[in-house]
Amino acid sequence: MARILVAYYSRSGNTKKLAEAFAEGVKEEGVDIALKRVEEVQVKELLDYDGIALGSPTYYGHMAAPVKKLIDDSIRLHKKLDGKVGAAFTSSGGYGCGGETTVLGILQALMVHGMVIQGAPDGLHYGAIAEEKPGETELRRVRLKGVRMARLVKRLFPEP
Repeated sequence: MARILVAYYSRSGNTKKLAEAFAEGVKEEGVDIALKRVEEVQVKELLDYDGIALGSPTYYGHMAAPVKKLIDDSIRLHKKLDGKVGAAFTSSGGYGCGGETTVLGILQALMVHGMVIQGAPDGLHYGAIAEEKPGETELRRVRLKGVRMARLVKRLFPEP
């Protein structure tokens, strides 16, 4: 069965809510999901998943240090994550406050690993971004990102 890891860092709880909504979307598609704080993720376990979604609050237009640490530690897996599916999401102080640069920073690192990134033609092209405390609209959007990621993972990693 296809497996997706949703790993996040959240100090205020906003990014955690997004991670939970993302995981709900993955579950809707019947894909096995692991939802973890980034501090709980062992780098070598990234190899166990077909898809990896990373969530971070936006700090000065960048990802939080614990998310960056996981990415930095993943260097020892270089070329071993090639072909897996990647996604990113963030909570930000507001629109125009660096949410897109945070998501793009995460996605750049995943692409360096050779991971497959799926854009979205209908808004939030790069990843889900919520302004401050996520409301129902933001949670619905991030759930849809989880659904879309799960569908792509199932296409790329079909069950025998």
